[in-house]
Amino acid sequence: MKQLVVISGKGGTGKTVISAAFAKLAKNKVMADCDVDAADLYLLLNPTVLKRNEFRSGKTAVINRAKCDRCGVCIAACRFNAISEDDFTVDPVSCEGCGICFHVCPEMAIKMQDNNSGEWFYSETKYGPLIHAKLGIAEENSGKLVATVRKVAVETAEKEKRNLIIIDGPPGIGCPVISSITGADAVLIVTEPTLSGKHDMIRVVELTRHFNIKTLVVVNKYDLNTQISEEIELYCRDSNIFFAGKISFDPIVIKALVNKKNIIEYSDGQVTEQIKSIWENVHNEIK
Repeated sequence: MKQLVVISGKGGTGKTVISAAFAKLAKNKVMADCDVDAADLYLLLNPTVLKRNEFRSGKTAVINRAKCDRCGVCIAACRFNAISEDDFTVDPVSCEGCGICFHVCPEMAIKMQDNNSGEWFYSETKYGPLIHAKLGIAEENSGKLVATVRKVAVETAEKEKRNLIIIDGPPGIGCPVISSITGADAVLIVTEPTLSGKHDMIRVVELTRHFNIKTLVVVNKYDLNTQISEEIELYCRDSNIFFAGKISFDPIVIKALVNKKNIIEYSDGQVTEQIKSIWENVHNEIK
C-alpha cells in the first residue's frame, strides 16, 4: 500500500482541487482529508457519512463542589487564573489542562476530564471511501486528529484491499503537516509562481528531506509568472526533485469550485488534460 500526501507551503495554492482530481483519476484507493483545521475536500467529493466518531484529546479540570472546602490551594497554584475565587469553578477556555490543581488539592475534589475536541468521519463517495474530520473551534491537538484520520485510512485500505491512500494535507510546515507526511511514501508539493510561493515550497522541501520522503512538485497557475515557474523547475532539477508538471491559470477552475464539482468531470479543457498528465507522472513515480 502506498501513501501519497498532497501539501503546500501555504493555503490557497490549489492542492484540494488537485487531490479531488486525483480521486477521480486514481483506482482502488482511499481518500483522506488531513487538513482538519479547515477540511474542505468533502465539498468536491460529496460524501455520504456512514460513521461519525468523537475525537477526545486534552483535558480540562472540573471541581466537585460537594467535596471542595474552598481552601484556595488550587487558585494559588494555577498559573493561568482559570479558577474563579468567587465560586471555585474552572473556566474551560483559560484552563490549559496541566493538572497542577488536581495534584495539589488536599480534598481530591478536582478531576481532569477529557475534552471533546472534534469529530472524524468514515464516508462513502462515488470515488471510494473518504476519511475526514472536523476539529472543534479553538481546539488544539490537530496533529493527533490527523494521526487518527491516517490510522483509519490505513485500516480501511487494508480491510478493503486497496493499494493507495491519497491524502489532502494541510498547508505550511507545522505539527499537522508533520503528522500528515510522517511515514508516507511520497509528497506532492503544490506551489504557485510567486516569490513567496517559491520560498514556501523550499521550506516544505527542507521538511520532507528531513524525513527522507520522496518529493514531487507541481506549479499551479504557472503562466501567471513564467519566469518564476522556470526558476522553480530549475530548482527542482538542481535539487534532484521530481518535477511533475505545470497547470495553467483558467477561470473554469473557479466555476467548477462554485458548483462544487470535480474539475476532471466539469471540464475537458487544457487544465483537465494537464492534471491527467501530472497524475500519470505522479503515479509512475510512486507505483
